[in-house]
Amino acid sequence: MHEWALAKSIVDTVLEVAKERSVKSVEEVIIVVGEISQIDLDILRLALKELSKGTIAERASFILREEEAVFKCNSCDKTWSFREVKNKLVSELGEDNPIHFVPDLVYALVRCPYCGSPDFELLRGRGVWIESIRGVK
Repeated sequence: MHEWALAKSIVDTVLEVAKERSVKSVEEVIIVVGEISQIDLDILRLALKELSKGTIAERASFILREEEAVFKCNSCDKTWSFREVKNKLVSELGEDNPIHFVPDLVYALVRCPYCGSPDFELLRGRGVWIESIRGVK
C-alpha cells in the first residue's frame, strides 16, 4: 500500500512544480524507481493515474524507469546486483521480505555473496525521484 502514498507525493510534487513554472497541462513525467525500494510498478502506475484525475496532470504519461541496485563490498572490492542476493532473501524471509517496507534493512540482512562480509555500500538503485516533468504553458 505504500505505492499509493508514494504516488500521492509524486502527484503533489508534479502539481507544485507545474504551478511554479506556470504549466497549464502536464504531458509527461519520468520517474526513476530504485530497485531496492521494492515498489510494485503496476500499482504505482495505477495510483498515479487515479490520483492525477481532475488535475492538470490527468492526461500525463507517467513513465517509470527502474534503476538496478548495485552493491560494492568494502572487504573484497567486488560488486553485485540485488537480483544476485534476492532469491536467498526470499527463501529465508518469504516473498514479503521486510526490505520491501524498510529498504535500509538491506544493510542488516544482506551479506557480500563473494566473501560474506556485511561491510558494503549501495552504489545505486535506492530511492524514488522525478527525473523530468514536461508540460505546456
